[in-house]
Amino acid sequence: MAVNSPLPVAADLKPVNGIEIGYAEAGIKKPNRKDVLVMKLAPTATVAGVFTLNRFCAAPVQISKAHLAAAQTSGQPIVALLVNTGNANAGTGELGLALANQTCAALAQQLGCAPAQILPFSTGVILEPLPAEKVIAGLPQAVAGLKADNWYNAAEAIMTTDTQPKAGSRSVTIGGHSVTLSGISKGAGMIKPNMATMLGYLAFDAKVAQPVLDVLVKQVADQSFNCITIDGDTSTNDSFMLIATGAGTLEVSSVDSPEYAELAAAVTELAVFLAQAIVRDGEGATKFITVTVEEGNSMEECRKIAYSIAHSPLVKTAFFASDPNLGRILAAIGYAGVDDLDVSKLNLYLDDVWVAKNGGRNPDYKEEDGQRVMQQSEITVRVKLARGAAQATVYTCDLSHDYVSINADYRS
Repeated sequence: MAVNSPLPVAADLKPVNGIEIGYAEAGIKKPNRKDVLVMKLAPTATVAGVFTLNRFCAAPVQISKAHLAAAQTSGQPIVALLVNTGNANAGTGELGLALANQTCAALAQQLGCAPAQILPFSTGVILEPLPAEKVIAGLPQAVAGLKADNWYNAAEAIMTTDTQPKAGSRSVTIGGHSVTLSGISKGAGMIKPNMATMLGYLAFDAKVAQPVLDVLVKQVADQSFNCITIDGDTSTNDSFMLIATGAGTLEVSSVDSPEYAELAAAVTELAVFLAQAIVRDGEGATKFITVTVEEGNSMEECRKIAYSIAHSPLVKTAFFASDPNLGRILAAIGYAGVDDLDVSKLNLYLDDVWVAKNGGRNPDYKEEDGQRVMQQSEITVRVKLARGAAQATVYTCDLSHDYVSINADYRS
C-alpha cells in the first residue's frame, strides 16, 4: 500500500480542453485489465518530452524522440500518444522498432494522420517482443471511447507493479486567464535520477510556443521526476511528456515573461506531486523519505550527496527496520565523491533531531530521539555542509522484504 497517498478520486480529475483519452483491455500480459491508452490532441497542441538516458533505450523511446524532432521540422503537429503496458519493447532490436512502427501506423489510420504524428510509449517486461497484434486489436475500442473526462482510467491503464493509480489536477489563474492542468504517472521500481521505469503525462490548456515548452519540460523534470529514486536502477523506457493543448486563452511565447514563471510554478507543483506519488508507491515501501543537502558549493555536489544517501541499501534497510543506525548516513556522505568535503564542519539532522555536530556525534543526541523519528512513516534527512549556499532535495523510500519478493516474482 502506498505511503500516505490516498487513491485519486475520478470526479476530482479535471478534463483539459484539447485532449481526449481512450483505453482498451487488449490482454497484452494479463486478461481483463486496462493496458492500451490513446491520448488524442487538438491541432493547436504542442508537445515536449524528456526521456531515459539508458543506452538500451526502448524502441518506442527511439521512435518518440524521432517523431518529436520530425514534427518540429515539418510543422506537422503530434496528433496522439499511444501507451501500452505489459511489455516494454526494450532490448528487442530492429524487430522492436518495426513492431512499434506498426502500432503507430495502425493508430494513424484510425485517426486519419501520418504515422510520424503518433508518439508510442511502452512499459513492462524487457527483452520480449511486443505483441503488436494485441495492441492494434485494442485500438478501435480505445478510439471509440475517446473523451475528455477519462484521466482516472488513463492512470489505471499505464500501471505495472504500481499498487494504485497516480493522478492529479489543478486549476490556476494566470494573468487573468484560467488554466486547467491534469496529469498521470506510473512507476514503483527502477526509479533513479534522469528518469527510470516511470511514465508521466501532464497536460494543460494554455498555448505555449514549442521552444518555450522545450525549456519548460526540462526545467520541470529537473525539479520533479529527476529528484526521485527507489532502488538506483535506471530503466529503458522512462518518458515525461508535457502537452500544451492551446485550447485555452492563456498564451505564453517567452520564457522571460511573468506568465511563464507562473505557469512553470503550477506545472512544477503538479509534477512534484506526481513524482512523489511514485516514491510513495515504491515496491514494498513503508516509509517516504526526503533527503535535503544544504550549504553546498554547488547544486551538483548537493545532489551527489543526497543521492548517495538515498541509494544506500544499508541506509534504506535501516529506515525499514526503524533502526537509528545513523552512522550509515555519514558513511554514504563520505563516499559520495565530493573529494574536498571537510566533514569536521558537517551537521546531520533527522527531522528535528540534531544527530551529528561538526562531524561527530552530537553530545546532546539521544538514541530514543532517533528511534522516535525512525518509526514515522515520513522522515526528513537534512545535511548541512557549511561550505556554500547551494542546496538540493531528493525523495526516496525504504527497502523492505516485499521489494525482493515483488521483483523476484515480477515475470511469473
